[in-house]
Amino acid sequence: MILLQLSSGQGPAECCRAVALAVSHITRQCHKAGVGLTAIETTFSDNKEGYKSILLRLNSADGDAIASQLAHQWQGSMLWVCQSPYRPRHKRKNWFFSGTVTKLDEHSMSQQITFQRCRASGAGGQHVNTTDSAVRATHTETGISVRVQSERSQHANKRIAIALIHNKLEAMKSQQRHDQAKMRWQQHQTLERGAPKRTFTGEQFKEKR
Repeated sequence: MILLQLSSGQGPAECCRAVALAVSHITRQCHKAGVGLTAIETTFSDNKEGYKSILLRLNSADGDAIASQLAHQWQGSMLWVCQSPYRPRHKRKNWFFSGTVTKLDEHSMSQQITFQRCRASGAGGQHVNTTDSAVRATHTETGISVRVQSERSQHANKRIAIALIHNKLEAMKSQQRHDQAKMRWQQHQTLERGAPKRTFTGEQFKEKR
């Protein structure tokens, strides 16, 4: 499974709009290349005209090679140069967004997850209310859990659940790295202000008694 995460980072609405335009462009690329494209998880911008973040799954009947090649065209930092559609007099014209590609080993990932069938609920008519295609997936080590019912096939819902859990695990790891970096900086600040246990002076580094 090939996953492509597009993000506007902490950028303004224009960066979110750039992500939406990129998704439209990718959709056309995938259609032309015969690659399937599914939006797994989306976080809309405040004005609903763009995405703060979107997770896409790409798959091809010929295997992952074509999907991977297409996805990697969107790996890294990208720039949209355009007059702001929201602030006509704004001088800035450079809007950045980024893409991250992951090749997910579904078999390995599924070994770490327990699946539970459940009845779909909500809008969707008689079909939704009478099928057990929905799944609840739980990552056994962390307890991270997701419920997926967007697809009619239980197998398809399992694949989406695997991708969602993987994405949440990556987000958790990223947050842990951020917290560790913040802790190290706090320790640095404490070190600068703290009372010294030992004091050394001069180029000879002699201890002051």
